[in-house]
Amino acid sequence: MKRILITLFLVLPLTVAAKSKDDSKYLAGAVPEVDGQIVFSKSFSVTGKTQEEILSVLGAWADGLVEASIPAPGNYARIMESTDSSIVARVCEWLVFLKKPLYLDRARLRFQMDVNVEGDHVSISAYTLTYYYSEDNDGENGQLIKAEEWISDKEALNKAQTKLYPKSAKFRRRTVDRMESLFESAMDAFTPTEEAAPVEKPVRQGIVED
Repeated sequence: MKRILITLFLVLPLTVAAKSKDDSKYLAGAVPEVDGQIVFSKSFSVTGKTQEEILSVLGAWADGLVEASIPAPGNYARIMESTDSSIVARVCEWLVFLKKPLYLDRARLRFQMDVNVEGDHVSISAYTLTYYYSEDNDGENGQLIKAEEWISDKEALNKAQTKLYPKSAKFRRRTVDRMESLFESAMDAFTPTEEAAPVEKPVRQGIVED
């Protein structure tokens, strides 16, 4: 019996370590800031298309994000501006942390997005991110949190910048993942469905990443 207990004590730490998250992707620098404001951005070029054609594709993409948006206080989700070289939109989405039978942990993520096209070059930025969390069944009495106060390096990382604080870790992880998928979807908008790339290494027709 004693041998069994000793074995369990030796194996348990290894099991816990195996189940621990690898947060290296979400540590220092994963959430970029510009003048104290969190700003996620992506730049790429689309070869073989005119500025007008590129903006048309991205306009349809932005419209899709707005149409898929969830309710937020006031008339939040909408296209705010559209010119021959830029689009400004506001989006509101569910950020799901955990979903199980009879349990759902999520927050409303709101952000503003700027799309700029100059020739064949595209730049997209997402900023003024906020969360609405812990709302009741009627969507009321939730907590409104600014991203700068919750997922910035200063607020979300320990002093050594080697670990995420538990209170905001899930917000930082899911936000970084969502911003990556947001930019991926923008680039994928230029890839015909019938020429979809292998999952392990995406290739987008006409896309050159900066």
